[in-house]
Amino acid sequence: QVLLVESGGGLVQAGGSLNLSCTASGNVFSITDMGWYRQAPENQRELVATISSRGSTNYGNTCWGRCTISRDNVKNTIDLQMSGLKPEDTNVYYCKAVTAQNKGWTLYKNDYWGQGTQVTVSS
Repeated sequence: QVLLVESGGGLVQAGGSLNLSCTASGNVFSITDMGWYRQAPENQRELVATISSRGSTNYGNTCWGRCTISRDNVKNTIDLQMSGLKPEDTNVYYCKAVTAQNKGWTLYKNDYWGQGTQVTVSS
């Protein structure tokens, strides 16, 4: 089991910046990729950014060029630095961790989600 706790959301004016943090605890040694997602229509979650355990990053269209994701494997945290925020960035942002564990000949993967942190951008 992995527990994810997010922090750093809040209210910011358009054009401002926010830093979201996510701390993992529990079976952290099994975590591979981590990332940030936000709520999308029809109960989906859209990609904001992900980062592998080796630091490879991937950004979605939602925050391209305005966000930077980073990871500290010692502290088991990821951060998302967002700048140039727009009212349309208002959303609940969720931290996600993917775990992978070998049991015998089988690789088991699981997704864990944080509770979400609200980001509100005023115009």
